[in-house]
Amino acid sequence: MTPDLQSVLAVAAAALAVLALPGTLWLAVLTLAGLLPPARPRQQPAGGRIAIVVPAHNEELRLPRTLASLLAECRRDVDTEVIVVADNCTDGTADVARCHGARVLVRHDLAKRGKGYALDHAFGKLLAEDFRYFVVVDADSELDAGFVEAIRRHFAAGADVVQARYTVLNAGDSLRTRFMELALAAFNVLRPRGRAALGFSAGLLGNGFALRREVLQALPYAAGSIVEDLEYHLVLVFHGVSVAFADDARVRGEMPASGAGVRQQRLRWEGGRLRMLLEHAPGLAADLLRGRGRAAEPLLDLLLPPLAYHAALLGALALLPFDWARLIGLGGLAVLALHVLAAIVVCRLPASRLLLLAVAPLYVLWKILLLPATFAAAARDHPWVRTARESVREGVQP
Repeated sequence: MTPDLQSVLAVAAAALAVLALPGTLWLAVLTLAGLLPPARPRQQPAGGRIAIVVPAHNEELRLPRTLASLLAECRRDVDTEVIVVADNCTDGTADVARCHGARVLVRHDLAKRGKGYALDHAFGKLLAEDFRYFVVVDADSELDAGFVEAIRRHFAAGADVVQARYTVLNAGDSLRTRFMELALAAFNVLRPRGRAALGFSAGLLGNGFALRREVLQALPYAAGSIVEDLEYHLVLVFHGVSVAFADDARVRGEMPASGAGVRQQRLRWEGGRLRMLLEHAPGLAADLLRGRGRAAEPLLDLLLPPLAYHAALLGALALLPFDWARLIGLGGLAVLALHVLAAIVVCRLPASRLLLLAVAPLYVLWKILLLPATFAAAARDHPWVRTARESVREGVQP
């Protein structure tokens, strides 16, 4: 190897290490903390009316299944009401919701499209009523029995905002949904458990979260990006509001099994997350330098790339001809493997999910090929696009 080539490789290795090492160390900490038993409040459930708000855009096919689950919770808890926001719909979403017993708010504003605008519209109207708490559930989801009671207990314990455990409803549909089950076990369960155990805000995941009335009055849900949950969480953290993690309240959402829906969902999630990194990381770093410790966790979270990209960085380090680079690369890959194994244990997934690691390199390659489109999706003016779905599965059609 020529000295010039060695110098170039050394610079490349240093750059990769700077990108990969902080995330690897933070992931190791979150993994170990996430294995600790979560706190479960023993207080009597908090009283007061609850609004379960369901933002829905052209969801007439999936909405009946979701409403059946939500209305079952309403029968267990008579101070709970389901409100569907029929947002820019061109189908029968509003009629279906009314027929199944939900209240409907209809919104039409083609200039402001997306879930964040729908929620802000609903909260603005419902705050004029006597609701004490507001729960957000996606229109393609189901709640486990006892969800509302568990949320009430966390509010009784003093929580201002609560995020429930959010996992996959249709993991058996395809190889992609099984990957999603594993990914969400890590991202939506293990990591929030770890943050909560360490005393940090657990984060918002977009589905199955709940807010006190006072929080929405002080901090309106003015989050219009394509990752409105992450955007609003950054607002909460900036104002000193922490999100509690309710591992005992569980919501399961349907994921696209194949086709364009998978690509659209990944681009929206990861492009939007990249946008938040570009917009907020400098400010969070400045806050941290000014001694505001609460900025540390959201900054570390934004700097930790999706696992596929993180694995690619570590794999590249492991292939470079420097012992220190191989140590960081191989050690980081071991941390990723431990993270996945811990997620399987915490979520009690079948041990066979470990076999997905055998095809993980193909998944990483697919994600790398998506990078140009991901960068495009990070543009400030990138439009919100509803995730394409397959036909409703047999047995859940209205």
